[in-house]
This record gives sequence, C-alpha cells and structure tokens, in this order.
Amino acid sequence: MSKSPGRWRHHDTSNAFSLLAEQLGRRWALRVIWELRAGALTFRGLQAACGHISPSVLQARVHELVRIGVVEKIPRLGYRLSGSGEQLYLQLEPLGDWAAGNSQILRVRQE
Repeated sequence: MSKSPGRWRHHDTSNAFSLLAEQLGRRWALRVIWELRAGALTFRGLQAACGHISPSVLQARVHELVRIGVVEKIPRLGYRLSGSGEQLYLQLEPLGDWAAGNSQILRVRQE
C-alpha cells in the first residue's frame, strides 16, 4: 500500500466499513444472513435454522437487518435477503468456504 495507515483510516470507505462491521458484528447477524441465503424463511423457520437463538434476539437482529436494507419482510412468507443482502452474501460466501475447509482448526480453538 502506498498510503500510510494513518491516512487511509479516516477515508470514507473506512467509515462505511466500520458501520458495516458494527452491524454485522452483532451476535447472530451474520448467521441470519447465512440462513436466508437459500430463500425466504418464516420467523419460526429462521429461528429453527439458527439453532439456539432467543425469539427476542432474533427479532432484534431481523429488524436491524431490515432497517439497513439487507433483509426484507415478505407478507406470509417471512424474511428474505434483499438485492443488497444477496450482494453482501456473495461477499461472505468465500468466508463460508474457508470455514468449511478449516473446521478442524475452528473446533480446536473453541475448546
């Protein structure tokens, strides 16, 4: 990189990334996006797909993701990724591939 870290940290893209990281860094946010990758799910279906998530936490995450335009609510069908959410998922997909290839390491680090 040609710029020193001090110069690029305050760039608009750094601010945008910080905002994104703050939203996606909340517990269960990435999991909700991941579970909606294959299509719409009802609230109960999404809760079942996510595993051990409380309804109140899931409700909060879904509302936050709807607010930022990553998820959209569809009457009678539940929730699905918006166009923006699908673009975001495509950026996250390589992380899923990496996680699948390194699952042994990830399991060891949890212990």
